[in-house]
Amino acid sequence: MTTATGHKGTVSSICCYCGTGCGVRVTPQANGTVTVSGDEQHPANFGRLCSKGRTLGETTGKAALRLLRPTLRHGKDALPQPVSWDDALRTVGGKLAAAIREHGPDSVAFYLSGQLLTEDYYLFNKLARGLVGSNNIDTNSRLCMSSAVSGYKQTLGADAPPACYEDFDHAGCVFIAGANMAYAHPVLFRRLEAAKAANPALKIIVADPRRTDTASIADLYLPVLPGSDVALFHAMLNVMIWEELIDRDYIEQHTEGFAALRARLREFTPRAASELCGVHEDDIVTAARWFAGSPATLSCYTMGLNQYSNGSDKNAALIHLHLATGHIGKPGAGPFSLTGQPNAMGGREVGGLATVLPGHRDPADAAHRAEVAALWGVPQLPARPGLSAIEMFEAAAEGKIKVLWIACTNPAHSLPDQALVRKALEKVDCVIVQEAFAGTETLAFADIVLPAATWPEKDGSVTNSERRISRVRAALPPPRLAREDWRIVAGVARWLAADIAPERGRLFEFADAAAVFAEHAATTAGRDLDYSRLSYAILDAQGPQQWPFDGKVGRTRLYGDGVFPTASGRAQFLDLGWRPPADKVSAHFPIRLTTGRLRDHWHSMSRTALVPGLTRHVEEPQLAMHPRDMQRHRLQTGELVKVRNKRGAIWLPVQADDSLRAGVAFIPMHWGAAALGWQGVNALTSRALDPQSKQPELKLAAVSVEPAKLPWRATLLLRGEVPTLRPQLDALRAAFPYAVAVPVSLNGREHLRLRLAAATAPSSELLAELATRLLPADAMLAAFDDAARGILRRVWLQGREPLGFVLAGDVRADAALTAWLDGGEAPASLAALLSGQAAGASRARVVCACEGVREDAICAGIRRGLDVEGLKRELRCGTGCGSCVPELKRLCAA
Repeated sequence: MTTATGHKGTVSSICCYCGTGCGVRVTPQANGTVTVSGDEQHPANFGRLCSKGRTLGETTGKAALRLLRPTLRHGKDALPQPVSWDDALRTVGGKLAAAIREHGPDSVAFYLSGQLLTEDYYLFNKLARGLVGSNNIDTNSRLCMSSAVSGYKQTLGADAPPACYEDFDHAGCVFIAGANMAYAHPVLFRRLEAAKAANPALKIIVADPRRTDTASIADLYLPVLPGSDVALFHAMLNVMIWEELIDRDYIEQHTEGFAALRARLREFTPRAASELCGVHEDDIVTAARWFAGSPATLSCYTMGLNQYSNGSDKNAALIHLHLATGHIGKPGAGPFSLTGQPNAMGGREVGGLATVLPGHRDPADAAHRAEVAALWGVPQLPARPGLSAIEMFEAAAEGKIKVLWIACTNPAHSLPDQALVRKALEKVDCVIVQEAFAGTETLAFADIVLPAATWPEKDGSVTNSERRISRVRAALPPPRLAREDWRIVAGVARWLAADIAPERGRLFEFADAAAVFAEHAATTAGRDLDYSRLSYAILDAQGPQQWPFDGKVGRTRLYGDGVFPTASGRAQFLDLGWRPPADKVSAHFPIRLTTGRLRDHWHSMSRTALVPGLTRHVEEPQLAMHPRDMQRHRLQTGELVKVRNKRGAIWLPVQADDSLRAGVAFIPMHWGAAALGWQGVNALTSRALDPQSKQPELKLAAVSVEPAKLPWRATLLLRGEVPTLRPQLDALRAAFPYAVAVPVSLNGREHLRLRLAAATAPSSELLAELATRLLPADAMLAAFDDAARGILRRVWLQGREPLGFVLAGDVRADAALTAWLDGGEAPASLAALLSGQAAGASRARVVCACEGVREDAICAGIRRGLDVEGLKRELRCGTGCGSCVPELKRLCAA
């Protein structure tokens, strides 16, 4: 592995997106950017990258879109003012000290991110529990992985995924439940495709309410109703018991609790379960036989199981299938939760959740608290339970949290029930936001902004889905005054210690990230994840290592000896009943809305939206519905609809999608207030919690869908960087119920697309503001207005090249003008086009993000007789990351 020396030459690091933990090779360029390639030596990906990872280099060197110096505002209505780092750190320390003195330690809360490095996490945890004296520290991993944690702990005894990526190569059956691997973990999906090609006998089962790209590889697809997975898994185990497909010896020798569960399962016959989960009983029987009858079965799951108020039960019920059949602890077998964020696993190791202490210890256990207190050299740790993410914001909305420190996450986009979240952020006396990128929704609520370094400007470590710890290495220095997260935390901690506990200032004296890691690693000694003998030196010399690590080698798989980290040493079957999701459909809200990822985007798009090429596959937010549902609601494709429930409402165009089962609708999770001009998709989602994991039900919301009745339309398209342009439109957007502002890539350059809709035409003053707010300097203007009818039709030109346009009241020329800006032919008569007397060409969607291959070119190739391999050879689509291959197959089949 190549180590970093200064900021010169190529360094080995880790991609900063999903929990696959792909190795990357990063080379700094003279212009302040980097180039990125896959690291062929890294065992997580062997050089392969997805579309997001391949374009990481394009997200760097954009200083204008970064936060570059600390700011402070004196009052909620005041403008933020630049301050020095000393002033910022002293102010944060003072705010924390004042809150602790006046209201107690639990008036302070920390909300962190699975994108922080382990070293950042560790110091935040030490600050919260060891200095502030509160367990109010949680992370956005609560939104994605906490039910997986709960499921593992309740059944196997520890938060430790027992399988590994190598198991894809050895499995005889792979059961994918609630995971769109093709989009969320593309590199692992490529590995599964390769395993299927090498072993055509491999059976793949996919259970999902949507027939996603992942289902394209399935031998059996189970269209399970959202939230009903427990009924499906129980019925599969019912079949296994009835047909004597279970491993009785394994159950007797290595487990407990099976008798009680077996009695419970009598009511979950395939026929009875079919009515609950919507899967045909014959398919349930087939799935059970394939799962149990395989020589080795691997299950993969993520948000589709986790993000429900019964998520812990779903995780445990799936693990039961492995325990009952002995498909665990051997090559090709085991329950494998795929981690959502790059270091959600590291955060769980270090105590980044309110319910976890360092080294997988329990803050409710007095002995565990004493162990950590002794390791840190503090008298004691707080005993009062900490607030999980949703509980934290509920307490903030009630005025109980006085200082809220948010780091590397965007709760004003990502948390459910956004009305409550915004109430909380407005109520808190002091909101501290530690962030790298300008333009995130949460920054609007910040009283203090701390500019953070980001990938590839940081040194540290992360742990991926298969328990593999890898080094993250800096290739560039942080821009301007941005600092590494752990250094910011240490700086605040020293100011706070000087104020409330001077003797504890020494706890935050670290020379570098290696010293932080060494202290953290020591806390794992003797624990199930023990990597106390691991160091940066070993990682640099030997490469990434899995835990537990004995000083020489990490353990590839867990529980091969049948011994589990429970009190009895046996795995546990739980007597689980059926609990429906919290949000229930009704006559008023008859549609089950679910959410999920897009192929080429990540979270709130603060990084991926900086890459023009990643915006071309899906450019704008829309609601997907089954064609029968659209017919029933008398809706047409492209029609603007209002999606609402008791928590909120958003307006979106609707699109027919037969990959959904009837009664289920879908909106991508990435569209927040920055794009939608209101509260985004999470205005609709539920904060109902799983009682064990405290994870909210982000995956299901009961909604109604109705025509929007907003006939007046406008659209604006202009070249420029969206994070810079969008804030200039915020006041104008607030006047419209539908006001979408998104990045669009045209002719390889970034543009802003603004779409507006209203019940009636706005005032002439508002129209004038729309036409002039972003008028480019020195641009020529071609205007074809009809003032009497409230119509604006204007095109901005630079010579003969179009820079942008605005259409209000008459948007018929939208598609043709967009195609022109995308490098298409100029209209023969601009006047005829704008006045509706002539039509123009429209542009095609990009299917292959890596090579920029459009759908029209692919369809033309198919008409010439090209199959998928022929398309790859001639057009190069599908030859980069491979994420578009399932779509190429669909187009060829159609």
